[in-house]
Amino acid sequence: MRTRLINHTEVRTHSLKYFFTAVSGDIDFPEFTIVGLVDEEQFIYFDSNMKKVVPKTEWMKQKEGADYWDTQSQLAAGTHQVFRNNIQVAKEKFNHSTGVHTFQLTYGCEWDDQTGATDGFRQEGYDGEDFMSLDLKEMRWISPVQQGFSTQNKWNNNRAYLEGRKHYFSTECIEWLQKYVEYRKSSLEKTVSPQVSLLQKSSSSSVSCHATGFYPSGVTISWMRNGQEHHTDVDLSETLPNEDRTFQKTSTITVTPDELKKNQYSCVVKHQGETIRKIQTEKEIRTNRGERNMWGRVRTSRFRGAWQSLNFDKEYLFGFETLVFATSGILSMHNQLVTLQRERKT
Repeated sequence: MRTRLINHTEVRTHSLKYFFTAVSGDIDFPEFTIVGLVDEEQFIYFDSNMKKVVPKTEWMKQKEGADYWDTQSQLAAGTHQVFRNNIQVAKEKFNHSTGVHTFQLTYGCEWDDQTGATDGFRQEGYDGEDFMSLDLKEMRWISPVQQGFSTQNKWNNNRAYLEGRKHYFSTECIEWLQKYVEYRKSSLEKTVSPQVSLLQKSSSSSVSCHATGFYPSGVTISWMRNGQEHHTDVDLSETLPNEDRTFQKTSTITVTPDELKKNQYSCVVKHQGETIRKIQTEKEIRTNRGERNMWGRVRTSRFRGAWQSLNFDKEYLFGFETLVFATSGILSMHNQLVTLQRERKT
């Protein structure tokens, strides 16, 4: 088997997304939360327990000062009160008085940095189902449920409100997105060298050459056998992002213990003009016995859907600022919260 190189292209379409969630009922969960993402990376967080907006990336910590965070925290606190009212109104519309209920809003915009094309979206949901959305092409509000018809008609008759939304998504949101993209880009322009390790589960298993923590993403990993390039029984993974916006990549070679004794194998990693060589010896190889997280932490989940596809891992309840996103959309956040409530009571 020969190595297979996987090509990657630079991101051209950027996105800014916000997720607002109000929760009511007997459950160990903040009454109101806000999550913001730039290019699928969480960059801000707010919840009604800690009562302040906090940065979730180093580049936001570095680029914005105290005034920014104070202002955002005040706005978030005001929005919390609005959503407390929203969920109460929704419960009355649906004739709900008990149980766990959720009211969610997601909105954002996209910008193609090559063509200049822009787009936006805004959706509301109640208890895991669509409640209201804004059609930016037709510039009208649409509700798929009877309980939302009165609000739909009221908002559609308010032309000033519609024009304000149109201006926000076509101009203001894009300006914020471009600002954050520049923040993010400038913080990652420096070159970070990879950390290279040889990893093996057992003495008789294949050996992986693992490069992690490097930036930018362009890297090559190859194997040498007695000083000559070696391509047989080599698998090359795709490049994956780490949580800190650096990257990692792994190449695995399958060699018998007898071949290892008779020959010298080495892994060669090249990144931005730097060459790192690891010779496959017993001293260099790390096994997984007694070690944790040797593979690093990988952000494998990426949100690519509407608000109802936003799922939360159970660990969220033990650290409200740590969100885990999933793309399956099998369970809405509302259904997961109800499940968590039942588990907590049993």
